[in-house]
Amino acid sequence: MDEAIESRPNATANGEGELSPLEQEVLDEYAKLVGNLDDLSSILAELAARPSAEILDALRGLERKTTTVFTLLKASVYSIVLQQEIFGDEQQGDESDGPRR
Repeated sequence: MDEAIESRPNATANGEGELSPLEQEVLDEYAKLVGNLDDLSSILAELAARPSAEILDALRGLERKTTTVFTLLKASVYSIVLQQEIFGDEQQGDESDGPRR
């Protein structure tokens, strides 16, 4: 907390220009936040360095499901395009025959 007092232009270590209780509380919360962010950073660095088998298994399962959904989507789109081509060919066949008498 001495750093916070020293960084304040009119505050000195001997108490001149002391911090209000609210300012001190805000600085304390910032100090807690910095500590929490440091902890989070070290945990994330550890996870990034060596991912756990559980995470890798979950990602493999997600990859399989995503691949299945993508394959089904491609098949559906192909089916729709094929149906449209067939329907378009039938329409063209009917139009090229001309009016029947």
